[in-house]
Amino acid sequence: MMNRRTFIRRVAGGLLAAPFAARAQVSASPVIGFLASESPESWAPYVAGFRRGLNETGYVEGKNVAVEFRWAEGHYDRVPALAADLVRRQVTVIFATAPGGGARSAKAATSTIPIVFTAGQDAVGMGLVASLSHPGGNLTGINFFTTELMAKRLELLHALVPKATVIAFIVNPRGTNESRTRKVQETARTFGLELRPLSATNEQEIDAAFATLKQLRPGALLVDSDVFFNARREQLVALAARHAVPAIYEGRDFVVAGGLMSYGASISEAYRLAGVYVGKILNGAKPADLPVVQSTKIEMVINLKTAEALSLTIPQSLLVRADEVI
Repeated sequence: MMNRRTFIRRVAGGLLAAPFAARAQVSASPVIGFLASESPESWAPYVAGFRRGLNETGYVEGKNVAVEFRWAEGHYDRVPALAADLVRRQVTVIFATAPGGGARSAKAATSTIPIVFTAGQDAVGMGLVASLSHPGGNLTGINFFTTELMAKRLELLHALVPKATVIAFIVNPRGTNESRTRKVQETARTFGLELRPLSATNEQEIDAAFATLKQLRPGALLVDSDVFFNARREQLVALAARHAVPAIYEGRDFVVAGGLMSYGASISEAYRLAGVYVGKILNGAKPADLPVVQSTKIEMVINLKTAEALSLTIPQSLLVRADEVI
């Protein structure tokens, strides 16, 4: 028969062991390093997509996987140090956005920790992987091309505002792809349009670029595909409304924020696919064996309330093509 002292000792030992066991279980969970060049506020819809992808592979943040976020808050020079910090932390896998240098910095920081990226440009041309079908090394990810879609946005903008002959084109010279700009210029000439580029690399320069619209008097505005502009969508949409200029953007989030129209790859879908790939790696897959996925979901979204505020009538030909009308 167990004596009283032995019984108390065993009960106390069990009570003490429980929290230690719980902590051990948490520490044993894999850790994802999430490296992004912008801020958590602007990236919230994409993080939600990433979590959906993780959930599809059986991983729930805070339950059986941990996520350590590193945000550069638009300061791209901080990205390499943030990548190095995740490597020192010895995370299980790194997710990195290609814009802002995240994927390149992660690749430079480690050749052993698996890396999953999202990129709006050719991952091979960026030097991230050897080929799309056989990435090799420790990187793989999701491509959602934006270069090919810029010319299409200009075409849609022309259909939306056919009387506009001067189109303002706001670009970030730090991230603008020369081939993309050249393609847009060619498309403008095809429609007999005059494209007026406006440069902006920070919030103040965005304000300054819009201030020049009074002199340019453009009939419409084309916003370039750029991670910086994605993070400043509220500012861009508000300025477009203030200056009463019809504008087309890359993604749905601009239109949800009050923008007129968007046409482009679904970035949230690309992040969901990235979450799936991270989950597969956590389940034992090797990056070298996972081909780079081409995210093919393209969506066109129109905001009728904004159109009404601009006294614009959306052509029926565009309404029937829209994936979503707000």
